[in-house]
Order: sequence, then structure tokens, then C-alpha cells
Amino acid sequence: MRTQTLEIKSQEYIMAAQSLGLGHLNILFRHIAPNLLGTVVVYTTLAVPGIMLTESTLSFIGLGVKAPNSSWGTLIKEGADRMEVSPELLIFPAVFFCLTLLALNFLGDGLRDAIDPRSAKD
Repeated sequence: MRTQTLEIKSQEYIMAAQSLGLGHLNILFRHIAPNLLGTVVVYTTLAVPGIMLTESTLSFIGLGVKAPNSSWGTLIKEGADRMEVSPELLIFPAVFFCLTLLALNFLGDGLRDAIDPRSAKD
């Protein structure tokens, strides 16, 4: 974010706004923040799957969400404990968790390509 902000700050339209006498807050909210919004949205959609995976891993090993509340890791752990009796208790949460992570990753990649065409890997 800092690098992106410094890059935007050095653009000619920011210098033009400064030469017109606009204040720092006006430049920040009218020029810099809107240009950073795409980066923030893309970073968020790419960071959420990693956070979900970390939380579910902690819940799976018993350090995360406790019993009355539900978590992907808790559901997968309970399914793994009862796998011999009822394998669908493991299969369905694991498959839906993988599909959720893949969907969020594809969403982040798609947003990155749509917002910043220079980063597209054609």
C-alpha cells in the first residue's frame, strides 16, 4: 500500500492539484484514496482465503473456535473423527471448504485483472 501510495503521489495530476492550491486532505480524499481503492479490494479478496485457511487449521488442531460455535476446521475435525461410521461428515465440509477457497482466489484474480490490466498475465 505504501509503495502504491508513493507512486500515485508522484503522478503529474497530484502535482497539478498541489499547484492549484488544493489542501492535503482534499488531494488525499479526491485523488489518492480512489486510486488506492482497487488495490485494497484486490488485496482483501486475496487475503481472505489465507485467513480462512489459517483459522480452519487452528480449529482443526483444537486451538481455534470451540464446540458450540462452528468453523470449517471444527466440522472437518468432527468428520475425521467419525470417518469410519459416516464419511460424508468429512467429505462434504472438506469439498465445500476447498470450493470456497478456490472461488475466493478466482474472484481476487479476476478483480486484479479487471482493475489493473497491466498485471494481467496473458
